[in-house]
This record gives sequence, C-alpha cells and structure tokens, in this order.
Amino acid sequence: MLERRQAQVAWEGKSWRFWAEEWVMGDGTVLSRGRIQHPGAVVIIPMQGEQVLMLHQYRFVLGQTILECPAGTRGWDEDWLLCAQRELREETGCRAGRLDFLGQAWPAPGVTDELMQFYLARDLEPDPLPADVDEQITVQPYPLAELVAMALDGRLIDGKSVIGILRAAAFLSRVG
Repeated sequence: MLERRQAQVAWEGKSWRFWAEEWVMGDGTVLSRGRIQHPGAVVIIPMQGEQVLMLHQYRFVLGQTILECPAGTRGWDEDWLLCAQRELREETGCRAGRLDFLGQAWPAPGVTDELMQFYLARDLEPDPLPADVDEQITVQPYPLAELVAMALDGRLIDGKSVIGILRAAAFLSRVG
C-alpha cells in the first residue's frame, strides 16, 4: 500500500506543473518523488496524397533541429479536436477537413501524467494561424512509406512521431 503524505506545486509554467510529493510505503518507508502534471498533447499526421507534412523543428532541450510530426500542448480545458486543428494551423498553415482519431499514449509515465492523442489529418486546406514565438519550424513533405521505413530503422527517433507514423500507416492500410 502506498499513501501520499504531502504534495505541493514546486514550479508552475504556462502549460505544466511540477509537484514535489512525499509518499509512505506499507512498511513505513518515506519516499520523495517529483511529478509533472500536464494537460495533454496532440500529435497530428497531416497527409497530402501519399505525403506527410513533417516539421524540422529546433528543440531547445536537445540543442538541435529534429524531424517530427506537428504536435502541441492543449490548454487545461481545451477540446482535443480543437487543439489538433489549432496546432495544425499554427505549425503547417493548414486546416484539416477530416481528422481521424488514431489512439493515445503516455510518453513518459514514470515522470508525467501527460497523455498524447494522435490524429490523422486529411483534406488539408490553407488556413494559417500565427506560429508560437519560440518555435523555429520548417515544413517539408515526406512520402509516408519513407517515414515508415525511417521509424522502423531508427532514422526517425522522435517517439511521438514514430508512434504517429506507424499508427497512421496501419490505419490507412485498413481503411484507405
């Protein structure tokens, strides 16, 4: 049996909170743990024909530009589909006429309660929103088949993008 004895927000940012917690185990052992509370995120796989609009995005934490699917944090009470459309418009300049739900995943359940929801975006039309000021993004189309190969052989290493690409390919092979 595990019981939380204390919990307090140690730091709060725009889109997540860091909690410092104390837990007591059944044998009386006290554990100090940290946890990130997160409102969730969306990952979008935007298709134009057989091409996926991918991002080359600079990631400050990594200190480099990586290849990834469009994605972003939702507001604490924001609707998932509205968030997906907003992020798609901000990062690719397109709106989807059709969004298919591809499931969800916890990217790091040992650290955060963040839940990611995945969407296949099709029937894209130009409808840009201003990009976030801290994002440095270049959009480039890639063939879906090439991205699947990259996900499987390790050239695509962003976890959310690997999941999204493989789920999109599986979904399209079933429904077309």
